[in-house]
Amino acid sequence: MMITMTFSEVGDPTPPLFVLGLGLIGGSLIRGATAFTEVSGWSPTAATRDAAAADGFTVHSSLEDILDAAAEQDGLLVLAAPLTAFDTLLPRIAERAPTVKLTDVASVKAPVADQVAELAPEVRYVGSHPMAGTQFSGWSAGSAGLFDGAAWVTCLDDDSDLTVWGDVAGLALRLGSRVVPTEAPAHDDAVARISHVPHLLALALAQVAQAGGSLAGSLAASSFADATRVAATRPELIRAMCEANGKALLGVMDETLGLLGVARGSLASTGSLQKLTSGGHEARVAFEHRADSLIELTLSGPDLLDQLISVGSAGGHVAGLIGADDDLRVRVWYPSEA
Repeated sequence: MMITMTFSEVGDPTPPLFVLGLGLIGGSLIRGATAFTEVSGWSPTAATRDAAAADGFTVHSSLEDILDAAAEQDGLLVLAAPLTAFDTLLPRIAERAPTVKLTDVASVKAPVADQVAELAPEVRYVGSHPMAGTQFSGWSAGSAGLFDGAAWVTCLDDDSDLTVWGDVAGLALRLGSRVVPTEAPAHDDAVARISHVPHLLALALAQVAQAGGSLAGSLAASSFADATRVAATRPELIRAMCEANGKALLGVMDETLGLLGVARGSLASTGSLQKLTSGGHEARVAFEHRADSLIELTLSGPDLLDQLISVGSAGGHVAGLIGADDDLRVRVWYPSEA
């Protein structure tokens, strides 16, 4: 289902945007957001800062400069650095911009929420995760259209600030994404299933093919290329996201190995792979038709946080914002059978 919207449906204007990290995601953010708000960035690497500046973007020369600017302008600060840098960056944020509006784009959410609570407890934080990317990395890999049509997760709990959530959701909507509200643990379980295990399987499949020698490599075609594409991602990035989500990932790996184990047992005993092939086909068909039964609703009221979490849990998403703050109303697409 293709859902369209206009800028009038995304609430207040996006506040000034300050992006820490200018790799694939941060670089795409600064490229895309410059069309509708004031945006600037910073990278710890001088070559990356120079490349971004050469392409015409506003780049701060130091971490202190960008944090001071974010605090002074009441901007939205986006942590787009690698997960391994958060332990260093969050104390600096707490020192220079202790009450800044903060989001991040990391691929795990519960561990990051714990880090923020410990290292920068006064920031106004709403975690997020755009489900977009490629196997490439660095400033040159970024694209203004990277987030168009993507799911953009926003994490909520009982203490979440709806004003900050509105800023994050509005940013995602203006970049062409559909916003999926959920709770951090639910997000981490979901991405273990649809992102982290697929990355690990891609790495395993690439090695299985290589072990087959030159003939296997010469015969590999689109099914192999599609199944192993993300294995080309920098190993340290895969390790960081998977290891950070180890608690959820272990259980999902057990499920995956269980399915393969049953399939192997059936193949060895009866020669049949019927259960795996039929179940997998049905699951893929259901995925293809996941948006067929969505209906449009408008949410508001004092329990808006709970309503939003329910939308994400049911497989729905936010498509527009109307008003702001205490008068915020949210246009959503919600499964009719939920």
